[in-house]
Amino acid sequence: MRLDKFLKVSRLIKRRTIANEACDAGRVLVNEKVAKASLNIKEGDIIEIQFGTRTVKVEVLNVQETVKKEEAKELFRYL
Repeated sequence: MRLDKFLKVSRLIKRRTIANEACDAGRVLVNEKVAKASLNIKEGDIIEIQFGTRTVKVEVLNVQETVKKEEAKELFRYL
């Protein structure tokens, strides 16, 4: 699954266009490398997102095309 779509489905970022812009600005790292929005995400990847002064670091546990709002938190784990 594409990185921008995973960020939206997992609800780490609200909209896919914003996820795309964050990737273009270099604020999203996957496995400690700057990632493009089109990068394929797989289980076990470490995603780091910089929101201004705050940084969120998560590990991908599961990759699914669609999930309910309540189940979105099961796709990743905070580090």
